[in-house]
Amino acid sequence: MPRVTRGVTARRRRKATHKLAKGFVGGRGVYRQARATAEKGLTYAYRDRKQRKRDVRGLWIIRINAAARLVGLSYSQLIRGLKKANIELDRKILADLALRDPSAFASVAELARGANA
Repeated sequence: MPRVTRGVTARRRRKATHKLAKGFVGGRGVYRQARATAEKGLTYAYRDRKQRKRDVRGLWIIRINAAARLVGLSYSQLIRGLKKANIELDRKILADLALRDPSAFASVAELARGANA
């Protein structure tokens, strides 16, 4: 009984790995190193998809705090006032208001200031 040749399957797998490692520098043309680098890259990609969400939320908070301080509130005072006033604007929307429409943000901040008092 003849033995099966695995050339096609192995080549397809190696080609896929080399495609993932495309553009990498150094000895990444060698399959063994290309595979290790591609796996690590996929690991970083998975981790950083979650990390990006944290980073963007941090950016929103920085923008909200900067805009709140311009109208005489701190970030925590603003968020506390919004919760007390039952204004359900998330941080993404607040940051967008602070950046694109400062007058609207100022009016929201005044509502928060009134709820805190």
